[in-house]
Amino acid sequence: TPSLTVANEPVLAFTQGSPERDALEKALKDLKGRTEAIPCVVGDEEVWTSDVRYQVSPFNHGHKVAKFCYADKALLNRASEAALAARKEGDLKPVADRAQIFLKAADMLSGPRRAEVLAKTMVGQGKTVIQAEIDAAAELIDFFRFNAKFAVELEGQQPLSVPPRPNSVVSRGREGGNVVLWKPSDTAMLASSAVYRILREAGLPPNIIQFVPADGPTFGDTVTSSEHLCGINFTGSVPTFKHLWKQVAQNLDRFRTFPRLAGGKGPSPGTLPSPMGAGEGGGQRRCTLSRLWHLHPSAALYKVGSRELSTPAEDFGTFFSAVIDAKSFGRIKKWLGHARSSPSLTVLAGGKCDNSVGYFVEPCIIESKDPREPIMKEEIFGPVLTVYVYPDDKYKETLRLVDSTSSYGLTGAVFAQDKDVVQEATTMLRNFLAGDLDRLISRVFRVIGSIVGEALGSICSTGTNDKPGGPHYVLRWTSPQVIKETHEPLGDWRYSYMQ
Repeated sequence: TPSLTVANEPVLAFTQGSPERDALEKALKDLKGRTEAIPCVVGDEEVWTSDVRYQVSPFNHGHKVAKFCYADKALLNRASEAALAARKEGDLKPVADRAQIFLKAADMLSGPRRAEVLAKTMVGQGKTVIQAEIDAAAELIDFFRFNAKFAVELEGQQPLSVPPRPNSVVSRGREGGNVVLWKPSDTAMLASSAVYRILREAGLPPNIIQFVPADGPTFGDTVTSSEHLCGINFTGSVPTFKHLWKQVAQNLDRFRTFPRLAGGKGPSPGTLPSPMGAGEGGGQRRCTLSRLWHLHPSAALYKVGSRELSTPAEDFGTFFSAVIDAKSFGRIKKWLGHARSSPSLTVLAGGKCDNSVGYFVEPCIIESKDPREPIMKEEIFGPVLTVYVYPDDKYKETLRLVDSTSSYGLTGAVFAQDKDVVQEATTMLRNFLAGDLDRLISRVFRVIGSIVGEALGSICSTGTNDKPGGPHYVLRWTSPQVIKETHEPLGDWRYSYMQ
């Protein structure tokens, strides 16, 4: 059975004077005040359209970090045609050879290109050093390596085979080869373009991926009307995902195959409230802590200091920076206004907003007297943690509330030392991470963590639970082809009973 040995990428410390710190500081200095031009790449050709846009730095929206353009419908169709022309040749390339491309890209990200991608993530998306290191370096490297491993190992999963009629399976791409139209996020254009270039430099053939920034509705309308659509891999809002799903359903008769759709936050009952999980990434990681069902109202609250208005690109002491854009800032500010006006809610700490220079929202802790209050049910994607204090004798009822209050479910945690309590939660909750209390006292923020290779999915309205980071995910984008052979010629066409 073919196999690859891979391991999770170590998260670097970036202590003062370390090689990684020096390289990152140089990369950040190179980006200061700079605007990078990022064209569409269609048919291996750089293309500019008249619809020019800009990505701004969240902590300094006066700094345009990238200039890019939107592909229109005609260019998207051209991209689709270029991709289709490369599909057959790409599908015939052995899986092991394709895996090597992503392994090389991972090595480039791990070494010589790490500082570049980290700096562009920090400046472009307002992430701190450690958040960029975790998300844009370590996790992306892990995805490249582990998915390459899972793809290669998939070849070793063969059906029963009895001589003289051997059977085998070839794991092909969907509809003869996976070629991709990549619509990067407007707020991550700088880092996305860097990753695309790294893939190409690692040996990804031209036209396998078309890099096409675009208006969301225009992109969605175009791809869902193509007869060649095989799948949509989506990250974004639930309403948009539902809209795409409806479009696919309405156009079902025109497709050559049944498209696969994959896409996509969760409760945390426990005893240790911490804004670290809710605020460290600006509340904008998909597994951010947003709801806390808490037993002891007297527990101490962590307080974020005065660094929340610092810029991570200039001050490595920054723990938390700005939220991603004006739209996010406005949405979070609206929820904080709701918290101050609702009789069921009390703002315990934080919650100030300032968008004069960047989109800064002070991490906020809110107590709710009502477990079904809207702020306990909806996705906010901001540094806002809502706490509901439950009575000690209402643990089972609280578990039922946790499981039924929100329509979203990505990840959660139960903090307990009693194995029976953990088992009870396992039975009653559909998606959670069980943690050991002693470990979580010192590393409580790990409630938001997800490690590639340990598998993480999302259920309910959060997503389709494809478990990216685990071996199941590769299956989502493959089409197993069974090949049956016979090494014994047919003698008599009649069955035995007919003779």
